[in-house]
Amino acid sequence: MAEAYDDVPMMHHHASSGSGRRDAESMESNTTGRSGTGSLSSEEEDDTGGTTYAENSPWVFLPEPLFINIFLNLTPRDVLNAGQCCKRWYKLSKDDYIWRRYFRREFNVDASIPLKRGADSWRSEYRRLTNNVPMVLTDVLTSHSHQVLHVSFSHNGKMFATCSKDGFVILWNAAYPSSIRSSYDMRKLNWKYTQFSQFNQSDSSLLVSGVHYGTPHSTSGEIAVFTVQNGFRLKCRVTNRPYDIFGTWFSDQHLLSGDLSWLAHLVSTSKLWLNKANQEVDSEHTPVRSQVYKFYNRNASSIRAIMVANCPWLADEEEKKRKAGNEGGVADGEATAQSGASVSGTSGASSAANRRAGNPLSHYQMKQEQDSEEEEDEDENDVGTNDGNQQQDPLFMHGQGAGAGPGPDAVCEPLDYASPIQYLEEFRQEYEDSYYESSDDCLEDDDEDDGDAMGGAGDRPDSLSECEDEELTNPCPKYLIFSTGSKTYTPHQIGFKRIVDVNFPRRLEPGPSLRERVALREQQREMQVIMGELSREEMRLQYILQNESPPVEPNWANYEAVADRFDRVDKLIDLHGHIIGMGLSPDHRYLYVNSRPWPRNCVIRNPLEPPAIAQEIDIHVIDLMTLKKVGKMLRAHKAYTPNTECFFIFLDVCDSYVASGAEDMHAYLWERYYGVCLAKYQHEDVVNSVAFNPRDNEMLVTTSDDYEIKVWRSLAKAKKLGIVPVGRAVEFRKQKSNRPPPQPQYAGRSFV
Repeated sequence: MAEAYDDVPMMHHHASSGSGRRDAESMESNTTGRSGTGSLSSEEEDDTGGTTYAENSPWVFLPEPLFINIFLNLTPRDVLNAGQCCKRWYKLSKDDYIWRRYFRREFNVDASIPLKRGADSWRSEYRRLTNNVPMVLTDVLTSHSHQVLHVSFSHNGKMFATCSKDGFVILWNAAYPSSIRSSYDMRKLNWKYTQFSQFNQSDSSLLVSGVHYGTPHSTSGEIAVFTVQNGFRLKCRVTNRPYDIFGTWFSDQHLLSGDLSWLAHLVSTSKLWLNKANQEVDSEHTPVRSQVYKFYNRNASSIRAIMVANCPWLADEEEKKRKAGNEGGVADGEATAQSGASVSGTSGASSAANRRAGNPLSHYQMKQEQDSEEEEDEDENDVGTNDGNQQQDPLFMHGQGAGAGPGPDAVCEPLDYASPIQYLEEFRQEYEDSYYESSDDCLEDDDEDDGDAMGGAGDRPDSLSECEDEELTNPCPKYLIFSTGSKTYTPHQIGFKRIVDVNFPRRLEPGPSLRERVALREQQREMQVIMGELSREEMRLQYILQNESPPVEPNWANYEAVADRFDRVDKLIDLHGHIIGMGLSPDHRYLYVNSRPWPRNCVIRNPLEPPAIAQEIDIHVIDLMTLKKVGKMLRAHKAYTPNTECFFIFLDVCDSYVASGAEDMHAYLWERYYGVCLAKYQHEDVVNSVAFNPRDNEMLVTTSDDYEIKVWRSLAKAKKLGIVPVGRAVEFRKQKSNRPPPQPQYAGRSFV
């Protein structure tokens, strides 16, 4: 009969007839012989040793499926506690079927989504989303005296920079507690405010973009570069127009800026310039900038929010791109399938620890009243609440115990659930395999710089100095990514341009002397006076006598007639809405875009009067390997400003999560693979920006119009550092019971 005993302790063990006949050794032998799974751990022996068991216990004959059904009706914490009772229960409490059900129920994950590739088990995923998501508020920084517009991290995760309408850029130490490392008042340089920042790959320099003082409709801006190591010193200043181009690092010592010129009514050109970050030169004939692209803009649109993505998978397509480079382009503002849309993948896994997508885009902020009304997700699944994890547990520390802060605020309004991101199947198939060995050459090395392998720059020894040539010809293909438009002036398209060639001349041609230029100018003025006195026919005859053709002003409104004067865009993706933010995944494989959609089937008759935009912000996911949309999230976080006052609400992407600001006074966080929204972070005004620590995805920084910078860390990290949190984010899974019932859906959206 001993083999039939179960090792479940009875409540009144002193009444058992078997009392005193078992010691710890015999009990261990009994359980080992019955289950065949080995001995208990020392902790379990301590818990059960000395306990007397009853013979013929009904628990012995309870089938395992019935046990699992019982466990499924318990909270995860209760199941973990039950697992401490005996070996059999401990084994059943780790059953992955149970944890798969818990995971899908707690986090509202669709049953069709398989376990994330690379994950150990559903139980480990439950642990990660419970303990390792930035959830507790550990720092509230109030050094800015105005709206905080942007935050960006250094690639090594040791620093972050913030920009504000107070005109300051502040450099912070990321270690707890966060402290000011350096700051600079850009108003001394005639800046109105700072709006965007980005560290270079080696974290030796900081790019800061801002807005100049001027008229209300002025678009003048500037980019400043500061040294970060050995002091916070200004290295150079570069003009940037319009200011919402923001600028971006092209390589470790070169950055891109923009310039806008009007050609005709509603027609302009955007020029992108490659600039040296260090513009101290020995000769006036040494260039510090070079034009790289010139794009055609129609209907009062322009290039905005530029970024550079390193795309090693494009290397195999280099020759194909060169042959087809002049065949594709943009016609009538519509997206065209160009070379680069078809690419071949490479295989291999590499560590993502040192990779960084750069920094998602910032924006300028306009004060706007908030609308507190929120709508329910139309596809929300109704699942039960589960509060068991709010208690301290050895595996799932959910808000209690040492290092964990207070629970959610007692006063918490009923929340609507931010929709999950709906991915195509190909996204989840490729998600875990989207890291490439060659990408390490582009992103990991702190001593060498990002480069360009698109052209034969390395074959032109006279075009670059030795060090610059090495920097700009690193074999890593790149995409230039930007927002633009063709139907209206508001940005509604994502443009992609494969960077094929960078020609940065070593020396400028001296050109005519000052005396020669003055003489030529006087000659031109005399000619203008003479020609002004002639009739049209006399002017024509004069040109004929000189065997010259009369000058003809180009028809700038006809793109086909002047297309040869501009660079063609390789690919345009129309999102049918106002684009308000973009962010790259750390491996540069996926682009996440915030967009406020237009009404379905809307017709644009006047480019200066774009359609009304929805209050809801959609997130679109674009695979840069195929240049196709692979995911979309509808009706999620909120924005309320109209088209004329719409500004950037930028997002950030790390290996596991996606986060975004919103105008509803919260930031939001989604799990990248499962697509579900996990939390929202409270502020007192519009949340303008968010940023993950690239070396620690359990740290998130949010900035807001309430003048505050908030640092959020995970429960596990807070406990490890011994931090007593000052607040806590709201978890959506804890609010399911508070969600309002689904509202009837109407044909249209809610607009401002």
